[in-house]
Amino acid sequence: MCLVALAIDENRRFPLVLATNRDEFFDRPAARMGWWTPAEGGPEILAGRDLQAGGTWLGLTASGRLGLVTNVRRPQTVDPSAPSRGGIVPHWLRTEMRADQFWMQTSLSGYAPFNLIAADFRRGDCFWASNDHAIPRRIERGIFGLSNAALDTPWPKVVTLKERLAEALKQAESVDSLSSALFTALADRELAREDQLPSTGIGRDRERLLSPAFIRTPDGTYGTRCSTIIITEKIKRQLVTHVFERTFTAGPGLALLRRTVLKDWPPRYADRAHNPVETSVVAETEVDGTQVTALEMPPPVKKTRVRSLLKPMAR
Repeated sequence: MCLVALAIDENRRFPLVLATNRDEFFDRPAARMGWWTPAEGGPEILAGRDLQAGGTWLGLTASGRLGLVTNVRRPQTVDPSAPSRGGIVPHWLRTEMRADQFWMQTSLSGYAPFNLIAADFRRGDCFWASNDHAIPRRIERGIFGLSNAALDTPWPKVVTLKERLAEALKQAESVDSLSSALFTALADRELAREDQLPSTGIGRDRERLLSPAFIRTPDGTYGTRCSTIIITEKIKRQLVTHVFERTFTAGPGLALLRRTVLKDWPPRYADRAHNPVETSVVAETEVDGTQVTALEMPPPVKKTRVRSLLKPMAR
């Protein structure tokens, strides 16, 4: 995952919106989004899958966890023996640890520089963490952007995607119109101006190649492999989440679209102790590359009526 815009509790109708591009070498094998169980065990996750190292860049669980990871661009610190950063997301999704406990363990595990966005909606929490920083930062209501530097570092494509997400939320008449606007934003190939380019140690020519939202190197070996959009819509008192994934090949072929629909997701945070939740798949179909999955959630525990996904911090 190399470009992310996140809106959380910013819009009453759409309390969670996530728009992301994953950039990678095309010869690195990967599977499209689907439900699978990590090799280390734990609950099934909805995610794409890196078939080389076995991890993922973005995933969620039916019980209300979500995680995504990006690398921090710092070529001078590359360690070929470091573990794959794609293992961080499945680890977060299968654990019951709070973000601070998880971070204490993960930050000392020898990973190359990375960013992690980790949400546990049953606790009402969402955090950004980086092994460049000693402690995670709690994400509050707002619109946030992330690429291969710290959260909200104003790289041109980060600023632009945040702006287009904000505008799309204002204009959206439906989930489909919102997803269409966000896919258009993620497909933007406009290069940044020379004076806007970051300096990350890879040279000006490569900085320029990597500056658009949607990337294709001239030799076709590296670029945007998939675009993923997560939209949670509030329908009366129910939350319905739509997960879209559009995957691309190195050549000019048509992009494949997969869509998964999750009912009663994410779960609202509860007043009493956090408990894992079991769900069952009650419907699953795929038509023209579009998958629709309905999850049946058990009766919720007693909880406060809240309009937000994030639990307010104690004052």
